[in-house]
Amino acid sequence: MYKLLIRPILFFFDPEKVHYFTFSLIRITSKIPGFSSIYRSLYCVDDKRLEIEVFGLKFKNPIGLAAGFDKDAVLYKELSNFGFGFIEIGTLTPKGQEGNPKKRLFRLKEDSAIINRMGFNNGGVVEAIERLKKNDGVLIGGNIGKNKVTPNEEAASDYEICFDALYDYVDYFVVNVSSPNTPNLRALQDKAPLTQLLQTLQNKNFSMPKQKPILLKIAPDLTDEQLLDIIDIVKETQIAGVIATNTTISREGLQSDNKSEMGGLSGKAFDKKFY
Repeated sequence: MYKLLIRPILFFFDPEKVHYFTFSLIRITSKIPGFSSIYRSLYCVDDKRLEIEVFGLKFKNPIGLAAGFDKDAVLYKELSNFGFGFIEIGTLTPKGQEGNPKKRLFRLKEDSAIINRMGFNNGGVVEAIERLKKNDGVLIGGNIGKNKVTPNEEAASDYEICFDALYDYVDYFVVNVSSPNTPNLRALQDKAPLTQLLQTLQNKNFSMPKQKPILLKIAPDLTDEQLLDIIDIVKETQIAGVIATNTTISREGLQSDNKSEMGGLSGKAFDKKFY
């Protein structure tokens, strides 16, 4: 029914508007008595065989919602009713920002893919915390980044601000230096600045009463040499691990007319290239 009827109707509309429509629909229906229970009965599976322990955290299952859908921690409770083992919020920045100008989300129908250049649009870390204070058991990852106007030389300060603010409200951290949609952000993946950034956060983490896992989100477009540098940095800074990967700037093999739009590519075309 979805492919034959619902999706063709949704495809008549701007993809970002469809995102917000879907977002609102989940929020509204979840407020109707009984609907949250229906969602849980349809999508949640409680089975000990699905449980997995990683980084000292116990996940109900290994399937989570990646950052980008619930950037501002508005819907994490409702989304947990769809069976996710964890919800990753963000990317959050110290100050709220609009992100890149619209239109910034593009369907590539022939390639079953999408290009986005959202640009870390979010309401800022302080607003998100007010909502996270109401969390009653959802395992939360905090994806953090820098504001667009912050120069790379001062980026560590932005990440520190987000780390300090979110420390009491998330279960793990994701350091996002790999989005292609914030100018010069990916330059932070170079060995010297990345080592400094991660070591700064890890030193702060070690000073806390309880350490939180810190993960690094990397780009899929790194060279072999850069990947070897990443391995060295992870070992040196002793962060918990790596998230592979963010969206790609590659356009190899695409058929859609709008394949040249700037931004990060994801979807079936991405999967074929990298997996």
